[in-house]
Amino acid sequence: MRHPSVVNEGRQIQIAMSLIRLGARLQVLESETRLSRERLLRLYKEMVGKSPPKGMLPFSTDWFMTWQPNIHSSLFINIYHGLLKGSELDGIDAVIKAYELYLEHLSVHKLQRVLSVTRAWRLVKFFEARMLQTAPCTKCGGHFVVHSMDLYDRFVCGLCHVPSRAGKTRKPKLLSSLQTH
Repeated sequence: MRHPSVVNEGRQIQIAMSLIRLGARLQVLESETRLSRERLLRLYKEMVGKSPPKGMLPFSTDWFMTWQPNIHSSLFINIYHGLLKGSELDGIDAVIKAYELYLEHLSVHKLQRVLSVTRAWRLVKFFEARMLQTAPCTKCGGHFVVHSMDLYDRFVCGLCHVPSRAGKTRKPKLLSSLQTH
């Protein structure tokens, strides 16, 4: 009988702890680690002091298309893709680091968090399944989340064409994060 690697188990616990700290749902932890559900529940309760929330994970791509979620999702996915290209990170490590950078960006610019780590993880899964992709805005050049099957040759983003009900935005701060280099 082969014994599991202590180092590998420690790495799995480290991933789970990072995700819990960021607010991930239990289903994300189960999907991204090889730890048992019971072990994850104990770890979650130890770190947070209560049981994890119950319920289904978000599963629709439509949430990412609404005005403010689209801007935040686009910011996150651009950070994520930048990490994949410019570092040796991949998989859940890239999701965790991209989400930490997303939160740092919000903190620096005093913006409210719209995208949870669970939704960010789901967004990456939608990209991997080719259900979503990015398209460049014809006005600002930023890359924004769009449905893969949509036509977008004359795409204008939600920052350049703000819906009337959206109110004021901090366009310059978010736009600089989304523009191509």
